[in-house]
Amino acid sequence: MATIVVARDFGGPDVLDVIESEVPAPGPDQVRISVRAAGVNPADAKLREGAFGRPSLPLRLGSEVAGVVAEVGADVEGLAVGDEVVAYRVSGGYATELVAKAANVFPKPASLPFEEAAGLLLVGVTAVHALEAADVHEGDTLLVHAASGGVGQLLLQLARLRGVRVIGTGSERSFDLIRELGGEPVPYGASTPAELADRVRALAPEGVTAAVDLAGTEEALASSLELVADRQRIVTANPRQAAVDAGIKAIGGGPGADAGNEIRNAARPELLRLAGEGSLHVRVSRTFALAEAAQAQRFLAEGHPAGKVVLLP
Repeated sequence: MATIVVARDFGGPDVLDVIESEVPAPGPDQVRISVRAAGVNPADAKLREGAFGRPSLPLRLGSEVAGVVAEVGADVEGLAVGDEVVAYRVSGGYATELVAKAANVFPKPASLPFEEAAGLLLVGVTAVHALEAADVHEGDTLLVHAASGGVGQLLLQLARLRGVRVIGTGSERSFDLIRELGGEPVPYGASTPAELADRVRALAPEGVTAAVDLAGTEEALASSLELVADRQRIVTANPRQAAVDAGIKAIGGGPGADAGNEIRNAARPELLRLAGEGSLHVRVSRTFALAEAAQAQRFLAEGHPAGKVVLLP
């Protein structure tokens, strides 16, 4: 028997229940994982709220975990019982055990703690997709809106590894973190988007060549449009109709967005390699027990956690 978290209905965190359930034996090309840590993400709350449609209930949550292989199905190569692994994309990660496709399971670097490993891949693949969509390369000056969030922290590090200068917007309390990760901070929350654009120009009078909007605000969209000449080098990970109408690129889910499955799936092994060698760091803001999944989602919804939220089964 496994302990799992399910949503008995669509709605707020109060619809989450902790129950006991049988875990099926892994089928061909599957493995059973004993979960040591599970990432908590905004997409989990959207799924719980019914934003992605209305799948059958009760609904399991959680798309990324780190743990130990407990059982291996037929035709699985390269994984064995006892291996420490990271898995993304999975279904039902808020659990003590789950069954996942072997293609979505990767060896965990020994140097990477389970908590950090469980919070790496979703934000990491989103950051890689954003950089690829904006065609960011060595010599660019990149503007990142909401640079201190989970995706922003990985994006800052990955951009610096590419030889890119990064200017990141954030609150003043996040400035030290943005600098630590290789970015140059600029305060957001200007009275007009033009004021934010002027602040960026003061730092980079030679211009900004690309922008990634992780905030999804009018300020982020308008200032990016003012600063970046080529609209195909402006990317938003929070698609809105206004962004689509402006002719910029949208990634993830939403109107006109590119899911980028091929890019995201291909990025997973390299992200783990970089994290294993210490070139990428995942900052864990707070951990919760599995039974505290509702509290974890409330904490994340408060905003500005300055790192990943992780469940520890």
